[in-house]
Amino acid sequence: MQALIRHSRWLAPAAAVAALLAIGVACAQEAGRGQTSYAPVVVTEGFQATMERMSQAKPAVMKRQMDLLAERYDLGNRPAKGVTMSGGRAVQAGVRVRLPDGVTWEQLAARKPDEIRDRGLWPKGFLPLPHPNHPEGGMVFPQFHIDEIRKQTGRDLTRFDLDFDLPDHLLADFPPAIYLTTRPDLGDVSQGKVVTTDNYYELFNGILNPKQLEGVRLLTTPFPQQQFNATEDRRSARPSLGVTCFDCHVNGHTNGTTHLVGDIRPQPFRHRLDTPTLRGVNVQRLFGSQRALKSIEDFTEFEQRAAYFDGDPVIATKKGVNILERASQVHFMAEFMSILDFPPAPKLDIYGRLDPEKATQEELQGEAVFFGKAKCAVCHVPPYYTDNLMHNLRAERFFKPQMVNGRMASSDGPIKTFPLRGIKDSPPYMHDGRLLTLEDTVEFFNLIQQLNLTAEEKAALVAFMRAL
Repeated sequence: MQALIRHSRWLAPAAAVAALLAIGVACAQEAGRGQTSYAPVVVTEGFQATMERMSQAKPAVMKRQMDLLAERYDLGNRPAKGVTMSGGRAVQAGVRVRLPDGVTWEQLAARKPDEIRDRGLWPKGFLPLPHPNHPEGGMVFPQFHIDEIRKQTGRDLTRFDLDFDLPDHLLADFPPAIYLTTRPDLGDVSQGKVVTTDNYYELFNGILNPKQLEGVRLLTTPFPQQQFNATEDRRSARPSLGVTCFDCHVNGHTNGTTHLVGDIRPQPFRHRLDTPTLRGVNVQRLFGSQRALKSIEDFTEFEQRAAYFDGDPVIATKKGVNILERASQVHFMAEFMSILDFPPAPKLDIYGRLDPEKATQEELQGEAVFFGKAKCAVCHVPPYYTDNLMHNLRAERFFKPQMVNGRMASSDGPIKTFPLRGIKDSPPYMHDGRLLTLEDTVEFFNLIQQLNLTAEEKAALVAFMRAL
């Protein structure tokens, strides 16, 4: 690199600038390499001093994140007419990603990836989405979930250093419905309640077998986690029992809770995670957006041992890692998760395709686009609309690497194909939640795949996905 810097003195001025810019990007991508990946075991700052310092910094941290969201998105509450999730919450409508000044979606779609990149036209809402405080990371829960868990169990999932960032109306149903593959005749078995240790027995006794019932108990039992525990480097005001699997995957679904992946370093390259639904995990063969774990049991054990503590076994030991017993506890938890079903889709036939007698003309048109021009079915194969593989979209073709609120926006790498069954129940979209609506998702893939869809085809595609 030093040789290149010396050589740049002999280049033409424009070429020298370009070379130095390239060096700057390379340096940004190299940032942090060689630094330790371990958190300090011995904390030198007392808890009260830490809480005071981070509490005072919180307004500025959240303003920075909310300014970013406002710059990227239209966050307004604009529900789609007559379209709701299975639990009743309105589905949000419209493209929410803001375009660069002076360009339309149609004009953008007509340009080549390198032109979009070189002219800086890639919409900022299509860049990777940072964590509310990316340098800090950790689990952050929506306020409605914090309030309900405090009400039921007395546990407080409030962080003193930051809050959740996306508005409630852009998230999934709360409480979400629970459908079981073993008892489809019962419909929603949650009875409109958030399942916790306070009520799991009364809700499921007589419906589940004893192993599955024990699995639910474990899924709703709090265990120590990086930010919620009894140590002096926690992020809760009071010592905490921890978090539960169902604090993120509430009722076996999702509430939008976010944190950072545990297996990427250095910190700026760690992906924000949007909690995926557990509905339909029985049809999946890959677990984790990039980890490609091969069983629910593997993922359950991985979460407790590694993801809860940022992949740091030393800190996990210090804070109280819960070592699950593989042959019984992990098995019981997986046995219950394996019977969580997708929501009903009355317009689909037994092959996962639209029934022409039940679907609208727009939905049928969208199905034709999905399987034809848009090439969605190459990855999203019926009846569950996944191929159980991983694919690299190479979105970095469209933008230059850049640091955004502590997140290095660069290549994502291969990401697993998430099922599209029940997709309208699971906003926001993409592995990091950067796409707020299905309309945003269609615009994103229209550019990524260079499809040149018409406005009519885009609307029809959204209508079809809402029927899945």
